Amino acid sequence: MKILITGGAGFIGSAVIRKAVAAGHQIINVDCLTYAASLESLSSVIAPSLYHFEKVNIRDRGTISSILQKHQPDSIMHLAAESHVDRSIDDPGGFIQTNIVGTYTLLEAALNYFEGLKGEKKDHFRFHHVSTDEVYGDLSKNDLAFTEETPYKPSSPYSASKAAADHLVRAWRHTFDLPVLITNCSNNYGPFQFPEKLVPTVILKAIRGEPIPVYGSGENIRDWLYVDDHAEALLLALQKGKIGETYNIGGNNERTNLELVKTLCCIIDRQLDDGGNRENLIKFVPDRPGHDRRYAINASKIKDDLGWEPSISFNEGFQKTVDWYISNENKWTPLNGANGQGRLGLKTTHK
Repeated sequence: MKILITGGAGFIGSAVIRKAVAAGHQIINVDCLTYAASLESLSSVIAPSLYHFEKVNIRDRGTISSILQKHQPDSIMHLAAESHVDRSIDDPGGFIQTNIVGTYTLLEAALNYFEGLKGEKKDHFRFHHVSTDEVYGDLSKNDLAFTEETPYKPSSPYSASKAAADHLVRAWRHTFDLPVLITNCSNNYGPFQFPEKLVPTVILKAIRGEPIPVYGSGENIRDWLYVDDHAEALLLALQKGKIGETYNIGGNNERTNLELVKTLCCIIDRQLDDGGNRENLIKFVPDRPGHDRRYAINASKIKDDLGWEPSISFNEGFQKTVDWYISNENKWTPLNGANGQGRLGLKTTHK
């Protein structure tokens, strides 16, 4: 296939592109390269005939339309989004613009492009919108996991903006007959994740021997999905998913935040073998506003309908992730700024 992917220089988008190009798909990567994007994550994509990059904001309707006409993709996979909950609390406006207005603009351009297609190309066109489990709100410890039928109840500006985008996508299907599908995933982790997110924050602070912040009592529960498993599920859903359907994608790996942090500390202690006990670095800090208690995905539908289930276990995935951060300092330190003390206030380490 020829797939236009928005947000392809981001954490999940780059994983999808690496896997898609390896499988022989042609990719047009549309990304405006915000702070969390990195073309370094695509340095392994060495097939010029299969990969093309377009630097553009998805809110630029004219340029997006021109790119669609120029490249004539078979499908669109929409991953571009602002995604960090803490940032959405500090600056909700950016999330409204990218996640809602951006999705609307992309839908309009996609619909115009789709209506101009003919024959088999039109029959097989798909608009795949990638969303989050956070649109469902939160759960208590005893609640059943989210299914595709769970009512929406977003809690943060981020999840509310993604919920709005989901509703727009469904409306363009119902009203304009755009062939869409939606996937909602649980928390991703793995190589190339921007250091502001929980897993890389813990890993990098543990490596440097700095205090590791944990919100509240650390009892909030998340379901953890290795990013390469997610990428595989996204490509499968795009190719074989049913138009108009939603598929939840989860890792079957529920852990409290505190359990996760302790696991990472243990892996790093063992990996570095320097006599450290990094659990002693854990520092409980005031909880963030509206912090959801628990997310949990029931991924039985995508397993039953498309035959997908995660292949990377919790322990294997986090071992692979720690290994990557320890072995690839040159790939994540540029995010800290040239002097090693950049916008995240992170200091580089030197072995």
